[in-house]
Amino acid sequence: MSTTDRPEDAAAPAAFDRHMLEVLVCPVTRAPLSWDSNSQELISRAAHLAFPVRGGIPVMLVSEAREID
Repeated sequence: MSTTDRPEDAAAPAAFDRHMLEVLVCPVTRAPLSWDSNSQELISRAAHLAFPVRGGIPVMLVSEAREID
């Protein structure tokens, strides 16, 4: 079984440490973030923003985020 076959790893990309998601919060609202594996972004529903993850590194700059509904 590869690491991508484990359910706990399915929510995060191989280069993104899923434990980081437990400590990261939205820089605008300080609300928890969720991982969108389709778009490879961290989602802040409270701020209606999606933060990109590039090379396994979350880019938590509001200027780099895109607005979501």
